[in-house]
Amino acid sequence: MPKFRKKPVEIEARQFNEECANLGPLMDWLGEDGDYKICAVDGPVILIDTLEGQMKARPGDWIIKGVNHEFSVSNPKCFAESYEEVGK
Repeated sequence: MPKFRKKPVEIEARQFNEECANLGPLMDWLGEDGDYKICAVDGPVILIDTLEGQMKARPGDWIIKGVNHEFSVSNPKCFAESYEEVGK
């Protein structure tokens, strides 16, 4: 049976950090291509429209912009297991 390996893909990602005094740069980045809302019903969250539906980004989560400018959300552990920094 043939085996396959996922092609390496570079993505953009920003970590949602509750400690940030100014979330402006993150909001500007999200606003370039995405649709999001900020709410604080059960703690600070950013609601992001993704290909899989609306996802919640909580402090510490990574917000990922894919190659087609689609967004997704990843918890820190999964992000660390899946991605490594390639440069700024």
